[in-house]
Amino acid sequence: MDLKTPLTQLRGVGPKIAQALQRLGIQNVRQLLQHYPFRYEDFSQVIPISRLQAGIAASVRVHVELLGARRSFRRRMSITEAAVKDESGYLKLVWFNQAYIAKSLENNEEIIVSGTPSLAKDGSLQMTNPSFEPVKDEQTHTGRIVPIYPVTDGLTPKYLRYLVQQALPCVEEIKDPLPTKIRQSEKLPKLETAVRDIHFPKTYAALRAARARLAFDELLRFQLHNQMHRAQLHHAAAPKIEFHEKATKDFVATLPFTLTNGQRNAAWEIIQSMNEAHPMNRLLQGDVGSGKTLVAILAALNTMWSKHQVAIMAPTEVLAEQHFQSIQKTLQDTSITIALLTGSQAKANRNDAIKKSQLKKEIGQGSIQLVIGTHALLVEDVQFQSLGLIIIDEQHRFGVAQRKLLKEKTGTALSTEPHFLSMTATPIPRTLALTLYSDLDISTITEMPKNRKPIRTHLIPEAKRKEMYGFIAQQIAQGRQAFVITALIDESDLLGVKAATHMAEELQKHVFPKLRVALLHGKLGSKEKEKIMRDFADHHYDILVATAVIEVGIDVPNASVMVIENAERFGLAQLHQFRGRVGRGDAQSYCFLLSQSETSGRLKKFAATRSGFAVAEEDLKRRGPGELRGGRQSGLPDFRMASLQDIELIAHTRDIAKELLQQDVNLEKWPGLLETIRHDAVHWE
Repeated sequence: MDLKTPLTQLRGVGPKIAQALQRLGIQNVRQLLQHYPFRYEDFSQVIPISRLQAGIAASVRVHVELLGARRSFRRRMSITEAAVKDESGYLKLVWFNQAYIAKSLENNEEIIVSGTPSLAKDGSLQMTNPSFEPVKDEQTHTGRIVPIYPVTDGLTPKYLRYLVQQALPCVEEIKDPLPTKIRQSEKLPKLETAVRDIHFPKTYAALRAARARLAFDELLRFQLHNQMHRAQLHHAAAPKIEFHEKATKDFVATLPFTLTNGQRNAAWEIIQSMNEAHPMNRLLQGDVGSGKTLVAILAALNTMWSKHQVAIMAPTEVLAEQHFQSIQKTLQDTSITIALLTGSQAKANRNDAIKKSQLKKEIGQGSIQLVIGTHALLVEDVQFQSLGLIIIDEQHRFGVAQRKLLKEKTGTALSTEPHFLSMTATPIPRTLALTLYSDLDISTITEMPKNRKPIRTHLIPEAKRKEMYGFIAQQIAQGRQAFVITALIDESDLLGVKAATHMAEELQKHVFPKLRVALLHGKLGSKEKEKIMRDFADHHYDILVATAVIEVGIDVPNASVMVIENAERFGLAQLHQFRGRVGRGDAQSYCFLLSQSETSGRLKKFAATRSGFAVAEEDLKRRGPGELRGGRQSGLPDFRMASLQDIELIAHTRDIAKELLQQDVNLEKWPGLLETIRHDAVHWE
């Protein structure tokens, strides 16, 4: 066995288990060893039965005295019971629906049992569904600090421990990419030791050291990637975009509203950056509704007035089409030629349908100045005559591979790279953003337009659900629409389909039988999702029940109510994104949070907070290592070990990355580090 060995060669891995592991992204030994625990159970203290206390987890070394299994027909389950003893007394063990345990144990067998005791009806202590295993030189599931792994349907943490234990000898093959001098000065363990201890630590000190090493590696790779990227951009050429002051002022004067100071400042920073001879790489962040798109349009106009083309990329077809319609309206008094290109659509010049082949030809000739699209712009055979600016919506980062693809589409006559502007509506605290994204320049819009009505957010107890439904009915009677977001309830239901389907049926059949209810979840195909969102935006439905797939992008100005079920299961940044789906029109909008923990201080604070930046700060305070709920949902990278609260370590690894690159800009002295960055993941071979 080595790091490349497929898991199908491990004991106990058949086709079904292999399929479940593949859902977790695990196909070989290396990937298994990189699947780190997300928490631990402390069963390291092996004590006599007489010292057990109700509610306190512990382990006991015992002999099996009595063993039996029965069926409870009233509760429709199997019950396995055992009486175990040591020199200090007896303890009862109970397992529900685990009939195989009666065959796994034998009378008088010596085992270690780990679990949390509770009081039985007769006042004695018992353990329910405890872990157990025979006494051996080194325990796996009991009598130690026990790792708990992220799992999927068909897998258990116990089974993953069994597999990791088989794979663990392969840690000896891991090559440590970190220079010895840095590892020693930072007082970090070898990578081989850290990987072994992250899975099966003998002490909490060893676990802390393993976490520290893996977090350091994660951040150093990230910072090296950023610094190398920044250096590449600095040495690349870009078209210099002039500031067309009079034309810009004339355009702004035609707008039906006044720009905020935040919009003016951000636009000025962007236009100044594009006047440099190397590519701009800038992040424009601002809350939902702060006017980022208009700032991007000002940058685009100056680029087009400088005789260069602009591409705007959105994550979905619905968003791309929304941009196409709204930007056409904004630029209707100009002579700018605009096109839409997605996987299924091609439009040009004031909404006229056009053949894709003809549209691509016009883009290549330069007669289309502004192209709005999805990732179809990358995969289609599109060539620009002179691409000067790329704007990415709702993606705070943009991959090097995609950047390379776009560079190849810029027009051979230029030999330059376009300027890049990424926009995000999930604000990142500025201190963190400046430290973390050292390859990005950052522009921030902190204020909202004066006519923007704040969304009223309320925490709703279950007792007031009926009252809330009555309010929603009133809103819909006035011509409004509503979102209902469901959380993942069943851990085996990875896409939350069951919860969303049940809620949609309940609302349609029992609560709003006369209204039009639509259902949207992650198992639907992309075209089906796009159609449902488009139909909802066109008011073919009154209520849209959805899972988290609705989080980013869809713009329905007519929607005035957002209901979030089991709100405690979502991160604060994600809740803020959901809330931002309403409040986009003239009507007063509302966000209702339903929670099983009605006294949740976290949700109360969120309900009282309107600023996305304040939400981001609070979200950051509450996060620990490995506790992110998805980087995609927060505009932040999804580190597995590093904590985004540790600004000092983030800054320290940035400084080390700069120092290494000053010594060798290509990292040829440290090929192991270079390899990990190239693959943007951990590669130990």
